[in-house]
Amino acid sequence: MGDVAVQLPPSANPELAVDTAAGWQIEENDHPIEEVRLTVDPTDNPNLPVLTFRTWLLGVISCVLLSFANMFFGYRSNQLSIGSVCIQIITLPIGRFLAATLPKKDIKVPLTRWSFSLNPGPFSMKEHCLITIFASAGAGGLYAIHIVTIVKAFYHRKIHPIAAFLLAQCTQLLGYGWAGLYRKYLVESPYMWWPANLVQVSLFKALHLKEKRKRGTLTRFQFFIVVFISSFAYYAIPGFLFPAISTISVLCLIFKKSVTMQQIGSGMRGLGIGSFGIEWSTVAGFLGSPLATPATAIFNIMLSFVLGIYVLIPIGYRANAYNAKRFPLVSSHVFDYSGHPYNTTKIINDNTFTLNVHEEESYSKINISITFVLTYGLSFASLTASVMHVALYDGKYE
Repeated sequence: MGDVAVQLPPSANPELAVDTAAGWQIEENDHPIEEVRLTVDPTDNPNLPVLTFRTWLLGVISCVLLSFANMFFGYRSNQLSIGSVCIQIITLPIGRFLAATLPKKDIKVPLTRWSFSLNPGPFSMKEHCLITIFASAGAGGLYAIHIVTIVKAFYHRKIHPIAAFLLAQCTQLLGYGWAGLYRKYLVESPYMWWPANLVQVSLFKALHLKEKRKRGTLTRFQFFIVVFISSFAYYAIPGFLFPAISTISVLCLIFKKSVTMQQIGSGMRGLGIGSFGIEWSTVAGFLGSPLATPATAIFNIMLSFVLGIYVLIPIGYRANAYNAKRFPLVSSHVFDYSGHPYNTTKIINDNTFTLNVHEEESYSKINISITFVLTYGLSFASLTASVMHVALYDGKYE
């Protein structure tokens, strides 16, 4: 959907109209999920160009930059994740600038009959959407890069760039391959809807669609501008002026010398009881935005969090499971039997970069904190739980 005055069908909103003379088609909005019916318009214009020069230029650049930025900020203790929504906002004025300045003359590809236009017309919503999909492909980063980081930072060994590149490509293509195999269940099924994507759909409509403003109210685009400027200005406080408000631990401030209270109240290295933050990245840094998540999912996560953090971990620590009292309560590091940081160089053969079993037995087994044990266990359990959930709720019954 582009700069044409394209709105919801009259049956959905009588104040908005669809320009059917411009080639727009309206389908029946019969999606079984109410949230999807209220957000996604059943309109399409197949005449609008999609894979344009602007799409490829802005899409590839956005994918690379967002992937780099998220990997860079991912090494923070309090991780900062930049979503594709940021690219969605930034590329709109850039796309319209390119549409206003690029020449419209067709360019022929040498030695072929192919030709393309740098500027096929106004910057459309379809181009904008595809650019955002490009950015989303890189927003998650590459999990295999952690392997490269561990090899270089913790084992102090070099890894050939080609080997690192092939490792990253292998894992990424394997993931996309599995996604393609399960496309029938993850994409084509109308019941498999993704709430976070509906937020971006609403933003697309606010940025592109022409809306009549009622007296005394704001349009979607005006409301978005107000919130965007306000949130950007506020970030200067936790980001630069007063970073401590990201994690304010009340019990730690009161009982500064108590180890037990540090374990209970610390928001960084403890259970976080009585700890809070006044920064959005603290809220959405790991679990994502709660504004886009259904209440049922939020309550499910909260219940699981309470059971895991406030029940299982204290019980495991109290019972000294896996020698938990020898190690920090919350830590992602590895330790030896005495609780000191594990010296991995002692158990690695320098020549072959393989595990030396005899040295490991004489030195110490690798130990991790009780929180790390629970996190790893639940991570593997969630994979099986996801498959079982789809099988039980979306599988075919005879």
